[in-house]
Amino acid sequence: MTERPLLLLDVDGPLNPFRAPFAGLRGYKSHRMWPEVWLSYRDPESRRARRGARIRLHPSHGARLLALPFELTWATAWTHQANTLISPHIGLPGDLSVVEWPELFAEDPDGLSWKTRHLRDWAAGRPFAWVDDMITPRDRAWVAAHHPAPALLLRVHPRHGLRDRDFTALTRWAEGLSPAGR
Repeated sequence: MTERPLLLLDVDGPLNPFRAPFAGLRGYKSHRMWPEVWLSYRDPESRRARRGARIRLHPSHGARLLALPFELTWATAWTHQANTLISPHIGLPGDLSVVEWPELFAEDPDGLSWKTRHLRDWAAGRPFAWVDDMITPRDRAWVAAHHPAPALLLRVHPRHGLRDRDFTALTRWAEGLSPAGR
């Protein structure tokens, strides 16, 4: 049996459209959460830290992600908390693989996203799709030049989150992989 391609999934932007003024009108539900990465940038005694971060999640996204022909992996600064805080609200299993970052938000000498090089290494030569709001043309060019297998870097605007067209693009890309490319 052929391995499915990896889907490396960020939280903020794709699943949590944090820049959307009216996400609730599109079926998103608001939740208050206290992710460690978010708290690390707040005064623990501040009103904002006590209230928590407002996270908007669409309850249908889990089923739609599970229906894709991919092996899902969290590629987010939320790390393992994506399994405990995000998964239950969207219907994903709480034991998805998690990319272990050597350092969060490390500056790249070539101006790539802090995730790019590590995700290429994490994929270990396997085809992968990376869904994030911080992907740039520079990241795409670097992965194309340095990854031996097909890769789709899908930028999702943090105002919109994952949309139907993104699910379609992911499905088409995965289905277009030849058996040898998987």
